[in-house]
Amino acid sequence: MKKIVAVFAMTIILSSLFSAMGGKAEAASYHTKAISVAKANLGVPYRWGGISPRGFDCSGLVKYSYGKAGKVLPRTASDMFYKQGKRVSSLQVGDLMFFAPNKASKPTHVAIYIGNGKMIQAASSKGVSITYTNNVYWKPRFIGAKRI
Repeated sequence: MKKIVAVFAMTIILSSLFSAMGGKAEAASYHTKAISVAKANLGVPYRWGGISPRGFDCSGLVKYSYGKAGKVLPRTASDMFYKQGKRVSSLQVGDLMFFAPNKASKPTHVAIYIGNGKMIQAASSKGVSITYTNNVYWKPRFIGAKRI
């Protein structure tokens, strides 16, 4: 009887461990997929209100990329910031980075953190492009990050 109970307990422990690992693998998978979609659109021109490979604005690129990865996001940077995900202080690949003209205003720009101090974005000056998070323009405008 003790062996049966021990085997049953071990089965439950292993099952919960693999379930937890599966959730992390799924999260890593859709983050990776969203980044791949965004990178496939490098060079696409900026278009205010753009949500397709014909032209993207910042939130359009993020929404499109995560949508192709199976995650539905709100349309605007502000709605993504206030209505989606969990706030984080330490960036991981796939986290959304939010920017505003000053620390007291609502977000007006969003980008996807791709690791190694870089983010992918749709910027009005360069279209879909990769830049460093410590860029002299973006760094002082950073107001927070969310994990989807």
